[in-house]
Amino acid sequence: MYLGNDTSPNNNPPKMDRKMVQHLFFLYNFLLKLLSYPQGKLRKNKSLKYMKYESMVDKHTSEELCNTTLVFEVEGGLLRSCSLFPYFMLVAFESGGMLRGLVLFLFYPLVCLVSKEKGLKIMVFICFFGIKKDNFVIGRTVLPRFLMEDLGFEGFEVVMRCGRKVGYSELPRVMVEGFLKDYLDVDCVFGRDLKVVCGYFVGLMEDDYVTSRISSFLMDDAYGEIKSDSHLIGFGSSNKILDHQLFSLCKEIYLVSEAEKRSWRPLPRDKYPKPLMFHDGRIAFRPTFLATLAMIIWIPFGLCVGLLRILITISLPYTIAIPLFAFIGMRGRLYIHPCARHMRVSSTSPTERKGTLYVCNHRTLLDPIYISMAVMKPVTALTYSLSRLSELLSPIKTFKLTRNKEKDSKMMEMLLSQSLDLVVCPEGTTCREPYVLRFSPLFAEISDDFVPMAIDSKVSMFYGTTAAGFKFLDPMFFVLNPIAIYHVKILEKLPRENASERSGIEVANQAQKQIGEALGFECTNVTRRDKYMILAGNEGVV
Repeated sequence: MYLGNDTSPNNNPPKMDRKMVQHLFFLYNFLLKLLSYPQGKLRKNKSLKYMKYESMVDKHTSEELCNTTLVFEVEGGLLRSCSLFPYFMLVAFESGGMLRGLVLFLFYPLVCLVSKEKGLKIMVFICFFGIKKDNFVIGRTVLPRFLMEDLGFEGFEVVMRCGRKVGYSELPRVMVEGFLKDYLDVDCVFGRDLKVVCGYFVGLMEDDYVTSRISSFLMDDAYGEIKSDSHLIGFGSSNKILDHQLFSLCKEIYLVSEAEKRSWRPLPRDKYPKPLMFHDGRIAFRPTFLATLAMIIWIPFGLCVGLLRILITISLPYTIAIPLFAFIGMRGRLYIHPCARHMRVSSTSPTERKGTLYVCNHRTLLDPIYISMAVMKPVTALTYSLSRLSELLSPIKTFKLTRNKEKDSKMMEMLLSQSLDLVVCPEGTTCREPYVLRFSPLFAEISDDFVPMAIDSKVSMFYGTTAAGFKFLDPMFFVLNPIAIYHVKILEKLPRENASERSGIEVANQAQKQIGEALGFECTNVTRRDKYMILAGNEGVV
């Protein structure tokens, strides 16, 4: 057998070298994909003109910007925070419950270790797997409040200067589209779409090439009305590579650095483009990683403290319960109008023939209980809907209204004639923000002799109200807060001069205005039905 060099024509070294180069090339591409550095993203397009975002005003007049289309990056050009974890935690907790939120929290260290693209895919899978598509309303009812609070005032001004706005987000489109279109009047939103099987999210995002095809189709539709000579402007972060097809159409791109974003101011409430009147969900704080850790540590202790608070409420008299509540974090503050001090004393007189009617705005289910503590006597709460659990845990009597005007009027008159003190919330539903909803005139048609009560509550961790969740858990979540504060203001009675000449609607509007002014809240014509149509897609009939 010959073991020397084979010089036959079948042995072709150049061909083997070419094959080896091909293998190395494929290995190089594979490593780039593995490290989440797709080809074409290694450097910025040098043909584009990059400038600092402050120079936009100097280079373009207000009229030019009004006729300009702005393509902006949501995370890089609008939000002050660079972390996406809080938004995914809200999705996990509000749509999947505490267990899903705990799983996301435990996996987040792994998310920080892998590439950004892989970390995003992990969080999307944990948050969306098994969630029904038609039931996902978090992007419209929960996230807008937190996104609005995270807006940078400077970035917001840049975006709102332009007439037509097109947003691009790294987050799944279902998380940001509702907020951008409803509150910022963004014309078109581009983001990653989620795969759906049998009506349920499977926790996977569409592939890049599919997203590219969809984006290309949508771009043709979005820019269909724009003239070919339109001047498109891009706006994003300088530490990201703006390689999306949207930005390739821009003639100029304005960038903001992370150092500049750290100095951005939060958007003041009076600058909101649309009033943030309603929002849903249980979490009342921004769930960053450390804040979520504090919540997880607190919940076991909070369950014990909450149970203790409930036992104190239903078993001890107010003279003992109120100091104990203040000691364990359930604090209350009472304000009495100088002209209302004599009413508080006279209302407790046993010689009264009729009960006292207390009229208040509605913050939580505990409003009547705190009013009872404020006047230091038992009252009866009139409610439209109350769970059986809440009735069992309530230390005061409750009566359900039927939404039938004649029946409810007769029942209220009967209860007042029996010397029962009634608490009624004419708003018909709760409102978390500093607004007073339109008052139902039912109470004013029964009697113009009532005591206005202004109520406000502050929570530190969980909201004690919900529109789309389980209402029987409302009081449980409220007592689960480490600290909860209630403000109760006993106001002066409305003047009774010419009372017979005023309609029930006029008296109700006057009471609404008086309570709104006492709290510094804005009075609105929004009703209970409007709230539930916005948050739950129904009329709120239970």
